[in-house]
Amino acid sequence: MKTIGLIGGMSWESSAEYYRILNEELNKRLGGLHSAKIILHSVDFEEIEHCQKTGEWEKAGEILANCASSLERAGANFILLCTNTMHKVVEQMERQVNIPIIHIADATSKSIRDKKIKKVGLLGTSYTMEQDFYKQRVANNGIEVIVPGEKERDKINRIIFNELCLGKIEADSKDYYKAVMEALVNQGAEGIILGCTEIGLLIKKEDCPVPVFDTAYIHAITAVEKALEEGEFHG
Repeated sequence: MKTIGLIGGMSWESSAEYYRILNEELNKRLGGLHSAKIILHSVDFEEIEHCQKTGEWEKAGEILANCASSLERAGANFILLCTNTMHKVVEQMERQVNIPIIHIADATSKSIRDKKIKKVGLLGTSYTMEQDFYKQRVANNGIEVIVPGEKERDKINRIIFNELCLGKIEADSKDYYKAVMEALVNQGAEGIILGCTEIGLLIKKEDCPVPVFDTAYIHAITAVEKALEEGEFHG
């Protein structure tokens, strides 16, 4: 079994979900008392969020690249960056390590392709919905990406940072997300990417008339598959 390196804390609410999913899924596959081999490096999200807000992406990338290096030194075989937004700096991180970083957008795109879906709506932070680092990665897989309007993007972003990252699950916010998803479906979206690892805490598959792609769940399942590749489990 390979050792999974996690860079978490962005926010810790979703990082806790990663830990749960990784262990539950691995135990489902191996049975007994088996659990995942995990090394977690959790950051102070306040520092990262400040870099986002001030546009200091290179500084944030340096912080996360150092986290990746520490996981490699500790014995991780590959890394999950437990956030969508900070994949903006993943190439900066990759230059500092010799082990793979599983890209969340690649894992999600594979899941979308497996369902033969060609057009998706994307929900996430303003950075993820508005900048190209994520949308283009998905588009490179032959998938068209559409996003909500500016007013809707602002409110989606506020709910993420002011509620979900703090563990607050509000019924009104759930209703708002459902309405936005319905509008995207009316624009032709055949599926919805929950492109922030906290959104899966609020939105479930039954909340949307088309398939939803919970990026945190997909990312974690991809990691379990990689950890168990090539019959490397030895008991």
